Amino acid sequence: MWEKSKELYETARNLMPGGVSSPVRAVKPFPFYTKRAKGSKIYDVDGSEYIDYCMAYGPLILGHGNEKVKNAVKERLEDGWVYGTPIELEIEYAKLITDIYPSIDMVRFTNTGSEATMAALRLARGFTGRKKFIKIEGSFHGAHDSVLVKAGSGATTHGTPNSAGVPEEFVRNTLQAPYNNVEALSEVIEKNREDIAALILEPVMGNASLIIPDDGYLREVRKITMENDVLLIFDEVITGFRLSLGGAQEYFGVEPDITTLGKIAGGGFPIGIVGGRKEILEKFSPSGPVYQAGTFSGNPISLTAGYTTAKILEEERPYDELRRKTENLVSALKDEVHDAKLNVSIGSIESMFCVYFGEKPRDYSSALKLDSRRFMEFYWKLLENGVFFPPSQYETCFMSVAHGREDVEKTAEVIAKCLRAL
Repeated sequence: MWEKSKELYETARNLMPGGVSSPVRAVKPFPFYTKRAKGSKIYDVDGSEYIDYCMAYGPLILGHGNEKVKNAVKERLEDGWVYGTPIELEIEYAKLITDIYPSIDMVRFTNTGSEATMAALRLARGFTGRKKFIKIEGSFHGAHDSVLVKAGSGATTHGTPNSAGVPEEFVRNTLQAPYNNVEALSEVIEKNREDIAALILEPVMGNASLIIPDDGYLREVRKITMENDVLLIFDEVITGFRLSLGGAQEYFGVEPDITTLGKIAGGGFPIGIVGGRKEILEKFSPSGPVYQAGTFSGNPISLTAGYTTAKILEEERPYDELRRKTENLVSALKDEVHDAKLNVSIGSIESMFCVYFGEKPRDYSSALKLDSRRFMEFYWKLLENGVFFPPSQYETCFMSVAHGREDVEKTAEVIAKCLRAL
């Protein structure tokens, strides 16, 4: 099994660091190589089929190869795919986003979520004239220097979050606070009140396993930041268009000052978006002094795929259906875990879910207590039985519109079988 994938990986190791283009794909002893994907399924080069709950780490809420998105992209390709000039669709997509997200008056299109969070932090500093910002321990905001402190995603899976190559002076203005701890956040702000430009956080943490906010936590965060004149940045690269059409801010009823979007917003193509109040966004060049630029920003293909996806979500509102499918799967798994008396927990919110090998975490420190080795045993057993989860205890699973009842029922059976076999 996976003989061709193994051969490809051996070749790749001599051509790319670790044989991969992103650390989270470096699965030991080797990852499987994908040939194609459609709907809820992904197919490897060795001919195996898997029900996919990684979904490219979140962008594919409509599933692989959605026909409407594909046809829109094909039509756009007929007119070319990069111009270096403005296009009308930038305006249409900006209008759609500002209609859906009440906290957003203006947007700046970028190329990736990492680029969006980097630009958002620069914008917050430029707007406030302050140097420091607070990030939540274990949140992942991309791979740029100032946020690689106790970072999630691959930084948790693959060793020390404080990356080599990042000078200490680059992160001395990055302050830390634990998730779901209002008191600790208040203390950090109190000690640094005159110097803090912003707090950046994932409303729902998705890169240190799935960690859900306590009741009222986000509202208290909003209150504290407003009282202390600290900008609140919601990193909704994962949760935007995922928890609801208007993301986590609509779902929880909390409006930030700045929002970053990505993943679903690109419909499966690379994109990042910074949005927020007009007086803040106008600080971006060329209307303001905060420089941000990119050759591929506002790329016609990404805009087309993202706009088409957002319009489908706006018109079809599949969120109740996604929630039901996720709840059905999670309910079956909870029954299995209870009956088998396993030290395993199940967590979910809307169409995001996670199987924890240990107690359900509330913050980064408790997430680090999860049994990541045991999870990887589970991962390989799932794969052998035709189910693909993200290959890390610290990632999140995603349901899509393309997953059907049969997928959910088969997945529940496979997971139960694999848990019993551990």
